[in-house]
Amino acid sequence: MTINHYLILSAVLFSIGAVGVLIRRNPLIMFMSVELMLNAVNLVFVAFSRYLQNLDGQVFVFLVLTVAAAEVAVGLAIIVAIFRSRASVDVDQVNELKG
Repeated sequence: MTINHYLILSAVLFSIGAVGVLIRRNPLIMFMSVELMLNAVNLVFVAFSRYLQNLDGQVFVFLVLTVAAAEVAVGLAIIVAIFRSRASVDVDQVNELKG
């Protein structure tokens, strides 16, 4: 397999994630779509790291995974707080929470 195969797969995964963020209104689906986009970027980092015989891309993957874990923890806490106050997790109603 060449690097082009990995880049095409990554582009498809990133596109699916972007469509999921733009179309869906459920915040859990949106978070999963963001995670899919981050994993597509990780695939590119690993592919180029292997292609260039350099470990810098794999180091960036660890950084992206750390940011993704923090994003999930904070995001799910926000979703739980919104659900407790509104009994709904509709993304369109989030702007009504302004003080």
